[in-house]
Amino acid sequence: MNILVVGNIIKDVYLNLDSRAESFETDKHGVKWLDLEFNASEHQFFNRDSSLGGAAISLEVLEKLGLKTAILGANLSLNQGNLSANTPINAYRYILVSDGGVSYLSPTKHSYTQFIPPIKSYDYIYLDRSANLDAKSTQQILNFVKQHPQVKFVIYVSNFNNPHIHRLLPQADLIFTETIDAPEFGKFDPGKIIHLSENKLTYLDITEPISTKRIDVLTHLSTYSIASATILGCFILGYSVEKSLQMARLNVENSRINSVLSLKKLQELTTAHHSDGNLALTAANLVLKPKGVLAADESGGSIHKKFKQLNIEDTYNNRRNYRNIFFTTPDLEKYVNGVILFDETARQQADNGQNFVDFLTSRRVIPGIKVDQGLALLDDTEESYTKGLASLNSRLPEYYQMGLRFAKWRSAFNVKLGANGNIITPTSTAIERNCIDLAKYAKTCQDHNLVPIVEPELVYDGNYDIDISAKLTGKILDRLFAELKRQHVDLRACILKCNMVLAGKQFVTQSTPAEVGQATSRTLKDHVPSSLAGVVFLSGGQIPEQATANLAEIIKRGPFPWPVTFSFARALQDPALYAWAGDNTNNEKARQAFLDRLIANTQIL
Repeated sequence: MNILVVGNIIKDVYLNLDSRAESFETDKHGVKWLDLEFNASEHQFFNRDSSLGGAAISLEVLEKLGLKTAILGANLSLNQGNLSANTPINAYRYILVSDGGVSYLSPTKHSYTQFIPPIKSYDYIYLDRSANLDAKSTQQILNFVKQHPQVKFVIYVSNFNNPHIHRLLPQADLIFTETIDAPEFGKFDPGKIIHLSENKLTYLDITEPISTKRIDVLTHLSTYSIASATILGCFILGYSVEKSLQMARLNVENSRINSVLSLKKLQELTTAHHSDGNLALTAANLVLKPKGVLAADESGGSIHKKFKQLNIEDTYNNRRNYRNIFFTTPDLEKYVNGVILFDETARQQADNGQNFVDFLTSRRVIPGIKVDQGLALLDDTEESYTKGLASLNSRLPEYYQMGLRFAKWRSAFNVKLGANGNIITPTSTAIERNCIDLAKYAKTCQDHNLVPIVEPELVYDGNYDIDISAKLTGKILDRLFAELKRQHVDLRACILKCNMVLAGKQFVTQSTPAEVGQATSRTLKDHVPSSLAGVVFLSGGQIPEQATANLAEIIKRGPFPWPVTFSFARALQDPALYAWAGDNTNNEKARQAFLDRLIANTQIL
């Protein structure tokens, strides 16, 4: 791959100052600047370093990644694609370093970027953040890009005040920017916009924050260039989005003046980099308020029962059309952080041809997958265990490669009481077996870089009161977290999907929302470790309004030591299912019904 970098070269002069406070003044934004009126005879520079900045940084990063590059712009000369040691520099930027803080003074007059259409063929043109465009250079670039549609065009937009950049944006295949609120971006597919800021770098708002702020000899201007060029180079080399961002972060953290990291070194650091931090961040993003997690992971048997009730034919296309209603609902990303998919759904396509995993990712929604394979009878009893553990280790790598970033495993506990009110089921044996399996599943997920959601559900059925519900839920949670600890599961990267504490559906006196809120909040606080990433509630067969009212009462009894939100299935989907009824002409009505439930639940968070 051949890359042409277009931009300007700046000579960075690093001045390490003594630390006398009177050397600096603070502006209205709290940024310290050198007081140019200070008495120079009483202060001294104790070190002076210099290096090339601007587009030269991007060039060096790409070359260290093993890519063939050349550079065009102002104030530079070419030497077989590399900068000559005698490159003339007319623009200087003084970097002032004191007490670990960095400020900089840029030249008041910037040289315009020169663009001479290259004769050599290039696969990519990268318009660096240092490029200062005028009408002539903009037109030359525009003409070249239009005449060579096979050349990928990448732009770093650092200044929207330059009117010329607006002419180039529609031609871009990939855009780096330091702002995400520019109205121009409303015209573009968000999947081609990469946002960088002084405090973090994000791709579609769901990936690991990458600090681009350095307090040593690299200014944040340089780290912007290192981050963006690393991401671009890794994309070109075929790395995934996640891996490219990880390499960018490592390059930013470890680079020094004129010494960015080689591809080999980045690969070594990536291999050595432990994934716990990434998993913990994904888990945290899944429980961010005021959003929830949509459970759209009904198995074949479950969705067959749903469709049969409404005389909907249970076909592959109908199942796809049904799930597609939810995923294409306008503003979905405003109300859900993630979606749990069924295996079949994760392999189906949205209306635009993208598979659902990529489609959700492009909407800034984290895709996850149900990995358990349903319930089976435990030995010769009427109790159940969850299948799928034996094949889990072999299935997870494919799910990760597909772009799925979390998983869910459900164990079910049915309540049965004796004539004198004694608890017959769940037995301690069933609780132990299922909690051991949940912990093994969670550990296996984390070993494969997936965040586990553990779901030990006390089924909302049967004839039992709220006190029995609280007692059994607490017992199950105690056993579960003991097993998670024994399996060395990182709770910072693990989410509990829990039933609400309420009387069984067949009990004569149904629990009020206030009773549910009080019993549930007390049970969780007493039995869930504070180090857990978060708790999401299942609706468990409650009607939509009931689940929302109960959730509201639970939230009122916070704060909790972990984030609390919802992960409903039927309580979000049923109104849409009835509105759709298998007829795609009802899609918009169904989307609105679904959106109404999302809004109702997020408003109480």
